[in-house]
Amino acid sequence: MPEAVRRPSFDAARSGAAVLDATGLQALAAAVPASPDAGEGAARRGPFRPEVWLNARQRHASRLAAHYFRAFDTLAVVGISLLCAWAAAPGTLVHTEVSRVLPFVIGAATVLGLMRSLGRYRFARGQNVARHLASVAAVVLAGALMALASGWILRGGEAQASASLVWAGLVLIVLNALHIGWSDMVGRWRKSGALTPNIVLVGATRHAESLIREALKRRDLNVLGIFDDRMARSPRAIEGVPVLGTAADLLTHKMTPYVDRIVLAIDPRAEARVRELNAALRTLPHEVTLLVEPNGADETRSALDRLAAAPLADVQGPVDDDRRAFNKRLQDMVLGLIALVLLAPVMAVIALAIRLDSPGPIFFRQRRHGFNHEEIVVWKFRSMKQEATDATASRQVTHDDDRVTRIGRFIRKTSLDELPQLLNVIAGEMSLVGPRPHAIGMKTGHVESARLVADYAHRHRIKPGMTGWAAVNGSRGPLHTAQDVRRRVQLDIDYVERQSLWMDLWIMAITVPVLLGDRAAIR
Repeated sequence: MPEAVRRPSFDAARSGAAVLDATGLQALAAAVPASPDAGEGAARRGPFRPEVWLNARQRHASRLAAHYFRAFDTLAVVGISLLCAWAAAPGTLVHTEVSRVLPFVIGAATVLGLMRSLGRYRFARGQNVARHLASVAAVVLAGALMALASGWILRGGEAQASASLVWAGLVLIVLNALHIGWSDMVGRWRKSGALTPNIVLVGATRHAESLIREALKRRDLNVLGIFDDRMARSPRAIEGVPVLGTAADLLTHKMTPYVDRIVLAIDPRAEARVRELNAALRTLPHEVTLLVEPNGADETRSALDRLAAAPLADVQGPVDDDRRAFNKRLQDMVLGLIALVLLAPVMAVIALAIRLDSPGPIFFRQRRHGFNHEEIVVWKFRSMKQEATDATASRQVTHDDDRVTRIGRFIRKTSLDELPQLLNVIAGEMSLVGPRPHAIGMKTGHVESARLVADYAHRHRIKPGMTGWAAVNGSRGPLHTAQDVRRRVQLDIDYVERQSLWMDLWIMAITVPVLLGDRAAIR
């Protein structure tokens, strides 16, 4: 959008900028002075400035509390299990038969394992305490059933069942009491701002303005300041948030120890500028996020949801990319081989139908983008007439497309044409779940799709998948408009940031019913 169009809203925001002298800010912020370019020793204070300033080390210490929560839970469950095993033993615990102790061990391992794997120590913002306690109770119930079943198999009898029920009741009471305390503690930390993310924006743009307006309503993250290289044309503030300097100033600004994330809010079509800023800001230890161009209030809220999602650290510690990749590969190999064996008869029938329906090969191969921009050859069942196949997807499929064969319409509608990609999964080029691979040079209208959204390439930070978060959320098939591309990229990036074993299993479980119920999709 031309600068002349953007200026009126920024000029209106300029009048809302509050000015405070340096000594006043230092008294309040205690170590967060203004930008060197603020001028004449003055510093500007925006509407998001927290009352209590905590640097990254202090904030990280608060987030590590989840590890302590789990340690207390573990001690409590182990202690109750030992107590119940001792009470159920006829003599000393050391000389008790293993069959009397094992049910409590199995129950405790089930409870602690599920508490960890189901994320009961994340305490996400806005989490309902009653619902959280109910989920803890469900975990204890699962542990009790495992203890009862193992006790019945090993020993049988009413006495063992009674002991297991007493154990489950004690574990339920103690864990719920502890988690009421954990929830209250986290709530107080959130009120003090210890867990509220602090961000700065790079780019005094209309995207920054809409994000700040929505953030002012929500108050679940702090926008501390804005940095923009166009200082001569930029307003002094946007919605009261001060423009503190240029992108170069951010590299040495004294505010950086208090910042959790840097958000690029520049025009996404300025690809060269995006690359330049990424390269410059890479010297900082902060995560840099490119704001996907929001189109309306819903997309702005979605972007803020991701930025404000600052739960306590998972008890498993920082995500190990290598471990996560290994687990995902193991999942792909096991489930992919099982699917290939089970679906082999279906694939044989489809291959025969294609051969009888129209002349040409059974399979269609197309070069597509894989992990980290790798070019891979993706396998599909041929669904178009041989003379009309489009290797570069330069023309998107439309309703009643005359290039599609009779069998092709059916297998495209049901996504059965994608089944040969199980071979890509077994080969390690694709995953069962991930962003759908797009053809190299694919166009939306007359423009290459990759050029319509600046962070399009971010969807390649993980292997492409046969199904994915976008596919089960309605973004499936051809992309006819820039808005279609934008929405899919948003969903793909959301998946890349949230990917886990449980999320993958959920996506796989709902893929078939979602795709079969999607009557509006054009494929």
